[in-house]
Amino acid sequence: MKLNIALLAGDGIGPEVIDQAVKVSDAVAKKFNHEINWTPALTGAAAIDAVGEPYPDETHEVCAKADAVLFGAIGHPRFDNDPSAKVRPEQGLLKMRQKLGLFANVRPTFTFPSLVDKSPLKRERIEGTDLIILRELTGGVYFGERGRKDNGNTAFDTMTYQRFEIERLARKGFEMALKRGKKLCCVDKANVLEASRLWRETVQAMEKEYPDVEVSYEFVDAVAMRLIQWPKGYDVIITANLFGDILTDEASVISGSMGLMPSSSLGSDVSLYEPIHGSYPQAAGKDIANPLATVLSAAMLFEDFNLKEEAEAIRAVVNKSLAEGVVTEDLSEGSKAYKTSEVGDWLAVNI
Repeated sequence: MKLNIALLAGDGIGPEVIDQAVKVSDAVAKKFNHEINWTPALTGAAAIDAVGEPYPDETHEVCAKADAVLFGAIGHPRFDNDPSAKVRPEQGLLKMRQKLGLFANVRPTFTFPSLVDKSPLKRERIEGTDLIILRELTGGVYFGERGRKDNGNTAFDTMTYQRFEIERLARKGFEMALKRGKKLCCVDKANVLEASRLWRETVQAMEKEYPDVEVSYEFVDAVAMRLIQWPKGYDVIITANLFGDILTDEASVISGSMGLMPSSSLGSDVSLYEPIHGSYPQAAGKDIANPLATVLSAAMLFEDFNLKEEAEAIRAVVNKSLAEGVVTEDLSEGSKAYKTSEVGDWLAVNI
């Protein structure tokens, strides 16, 4: 198979972890007789510095023409610490999601056999956890009407959803549940929010189309507690943009490190694959960042092209690196800490 992949390294540690995912992907392509053409493009603070825009038109053209997008991270502290900044790196991420139609963020949460005891949660609570959070990505409060009034002393952000936005995400959730444990949980705040009532109403109307899926409805505050107490009780979770943003970061604690969790953002024409961690600017350029989440995101990319053996080869070599201690300093715990680039080299060789 020939794949054309847009490569958006972004900011901070993005370029370093992306480099390792490319090494591993190229090793997989060589082993299984595929061809990958990588096309780099600017985004985030790097794009602002170069052209004044966090998601330039040129970058969008590269992404729109690609079969998939592999993405690193966005963000820089000089923008975080400047409330008056007119242009921010994160605006590029929102713009990219909207222009590419990336409406469904897929966040798997699972445990690694060799790392179960490194999680801050007890082994008996998390061992065997295997769930997916499906977060709506292009609607809700992040894209609703916002502004200031009363001379700037009152601010507002509006959570707005249309029924079709909920339906398309829920359909993805139902389809995923059918291939997994046949359980779907719709997470909302329907006791307070009108937008959440539309979510619940819409999903309830779809239940009859999927009689084999057991559907439950839970409030987001309760799920925030139960994810930690009882993560094995969930299979597929669907939820709104804001709630998903928070719950997915909470769920990352189950694995023991945000540096281990991959994700994808699905669209109708092109999909994007990225680690769930941020740009970690304090580690940028030091060759110490954990590349495994980005490498596992590449595995998700291969799997979505129905290249399951290739994806499994990546997951297997990642588990091997964890079991044998070929890890960066965040996981080394007093043992030898490998550099980011050394982990990437080791993974590629072992592929």
